[in-house]
Amino acid sequence: MPLLTKLPRPGRVEQLLQRASRQSGFEKSATDRVTLRFDGPEGDCHAGLTRKSDSRTLQTYRRNTDIRNVRQVTILSVEELEETAQALGIPAIDPSWFGANMVVSGIADFTLLLPSTRLQFPSGATLVVDMENLPCSQIAEVVARHHPDVQFKVVPAAMHKRGVTAWVEREGEVLVGDAMVVWLPPNRLYPHMPVV
Repeated sequence: MPLLTKLPRPGRVEQLLQRASRQSGFEKSATDRVTLRFDGPEGDCHAGLTRKSDSRTLQTYRRNTDIRNVRQVTILSVEELEETAQALGIPAIDPSWFGANMVVSGIADFTLLLPSTRLQFPSGATLVVDMENLPCSQIAEVVARHHPDVQFKVVPAAMHKRGVTAWVEREGEVLVGDAMVVWLPPNRLYPHMPVV
């Protein structure tokens, strides 16, 4: 029995961005196509089958432990970028300021997509959502280079609106303008979740 449910309307790929080296800064440059390989976007600094654990994984691993790279692709939505810019009182947020590899439109509350959601493109390329990408001081510093007065407002304004990270389940090419079919996993709460 199939577990995934297809959203009735697809999203759309609005922008693709890449950066070959982490030494060249946080921001990425626009491109019209990206080839997704099992180890991530070809030519991007976040590609790799593994990565070093960091502050996001300190609850389970010591820093710099080799772990599976489920943060190969960072995906944001046009709508949530607009909402964040509005909350900050600035005209717009360039997606590269938030470290995006891909910007999509047409999917409501994009950042709230469940882990294991599949994002599928016309070539057959498929990404699996790992989880929400929380805003951090690093993106606040990038935004502050363009709008110094909002630096300490960026993290709260972008909370639950900085998109998701994902990994490549099926290889293929993604182009700007591609439709993006969204396949949702079951949405059930784990009944033994501790109260925080």
